[in-house]
Amino acid sequence: MACVNAAHTRSLFLLIAAALCWSLGGLLVKAVPWPPLAVSSGRGLIAALFLIATNRRLRFHLSRDQILGALGYALCTITFCLATKLTTAANAILLQYTAPVWVALLGAWFLGEHATKADWITIAVTLGGMTLFFADGLELTNVLGNTMAVTSGVGFAAMTLALRKQKDGSPVESIILGNLIAFAVGLPWVVGAPSLSPQGWMALGLLGVVQLGISYWLYARAIRHVTALEAVIIPVIEPILNPIWVLLALGEKPSPLSLVGGLIVLSAVTLRAVTSVRDRHLASNPVHPP
Repeated sequence: MACVNAAHTRSLFLLIAAALCWSLGGLLVKAVPWPPLAVSSGRGLIAALFLIATNRRLRFHLSRDQILGALGYALCTITFCLATKLTTAANAILLQYTAPVWVALLGAWFLGEHATKADWITIAVTLGGMTLFFADGLELTNVLGNTMAVTSGVGFAAMTLALRKQKDGSPVESIILGNLIAFAVGLPWVVGAPSLSPQGWMALGLLGVVQLGISYWLYARAIRHVTALEAVIIPVIEPILNPIWVLLALGEKPSPLSLVGGLIVLSAVTLRAVTSVRDRHLASNPVHPP
């Protein structure tokens, strides 16, 4: 049981590391002067090749769960690219991270993992904090863009549920297939895209290898030992970290309201992780009355 607890704790840190990799996207995408779907296609191919090279004994059996995970992944990444073009970045990120709500609602039916009262409170607090963080960029217009962002959140949730369902197997194949789907869908935009400078190719390579490749290498291993809800709540720190890299590289400073919202999100996620580790420990080491 101690090994199980250690694997769970280690997996929480893997999720944080994955979120750190994801958070580089906002900065790196700025350095690739391609349409969003072209960027999605290029980084998808690079990520797929990276994951194929770094994982042994891959099995593409095309089961229901493997296909669902691939389609959820592709839906998440493709619609998010569209959302960032059709609505504000704040709307796109905030609505994508409604994913924990869908996982909480569907987790009991699909996985037998029930959301607790503490889970719902964490979801509400993190969404509230993110609303404050992105308040300056939120808009009620751009219905199509907002719809794409919500769809991206549904895709993220579907992917997470399907990967968790494959916890006793190898969920990474779904991610590879999803990246190949994203590559195929965006390929027409790559054909007509302008040529890249060396800096542009470097940014695209980092998007594929680090932002998607390494992040999902970590994510696929973490999801074997955490609940589906943990797998979408812990990475909520990703959109909070994204502007930090932009601040360090470009000097774009967040507003005081954004700082308050970011602090709320980071506090909620940290508390959720700590209580999760504590609950696992108490469950495996129950205290018996004398």
